Amino acid sequence: MKWSSVLTWGQAFADGSGSPAQPNMIEVLAMPLGLLIIMYFFMIRPQIKKNKEHQQLLTDLKAGDEVVTSSGIIGRVKAVADAFVTVDIAPNTPVKFTKASVTGLTKSIAPVAKAAPAKG
Repeated sequence: MKWSSVLTWGQAFADGSGSPAQPNMIEVLAMPLGLLIIMYFFMIRPQIKKNKEHQQLLTDLKAGDEVVTSSGIIGRVKAVADAFVTVDIAPNTPVKFTKASVTGLTKSIAPVAKAAPAKG
């Protein structure tokens, strides 16, 4: 490699332009906008959807539903008020919770029928 073929900083701009080419505004904003769009679809949108589902759960809550609270207590709803829910966690053991502490409904598990013994 000949050193004469390598341009120095001063020789690179000897053509009179004075500075390197500046990126246009679209190139500058493309990366931050792309990141914001990705964040919206992977973080913000799912959280909004989850909050809507939780609010729907709380508005549809009625006596007789089996619920799980944020503290992990499972029980059957006895009464529903504006801000509170009374949950029976054991026979004759009602406990009052705020509606927001109800995290979900439990799945009712039907009793499993015993399999008939195999004849052989």
